[in-house]
Amino acid sequence: MKAVVTRVSSASVRIDGAVNGSIDRGFLILLGVGPEDTPAHGRKLAEKILGLRVFEDENGKMNLGLADVGGSVLVVSQFTLYGDCRKGRRPSFVGAAPPSIAIPLYEQFLADCEELGFPPQHGEFGAEMLVESINDGPVTLILDSNELMESRR
Repeated sequence: MKAVVTRVSSASVRIDGAVNGSIDRGFLILLGVGPEDTPAHGRKLAEKILGLRVFEDENGKMNLGLADVGGSVLVVSQFTLYGDCRKGRRPSFVGAAPPSIAIPLYEQFLADCEELGFPPQHGEFGAEMLVESINDGPVTLILDSNELMESRR
């Protein structure tokens, strides 16, 4: 799995003109699922993201985590994170997991976030969504579950 995590002052996702999910301070997580991903990849990624200390303390240092600031999460499925732009001008998305694999893993990631204490707001897998965010910092990180799983060895 790949995730783009942005520290936000607020973020929301709209589907068919209606707000489907909205948060104030916290993380906007764009989540892509690869064909070889497993529930263990999602759990490891959720633990890492939800434990990041990227909020500023009273000294302006990034020492505080999501729980410390009463933050929330908004998760949006994003198969385009697996886009391959090496050839031509149109990205290829064959590296993304098909819906039969991606949907259950996306839903499990949402469940993992809730189980870890951060019930997520979220988009809808496969829907046309409009995502708005007010980036804070900006602080944006890219995480790959394969790299996290390798670091356990």
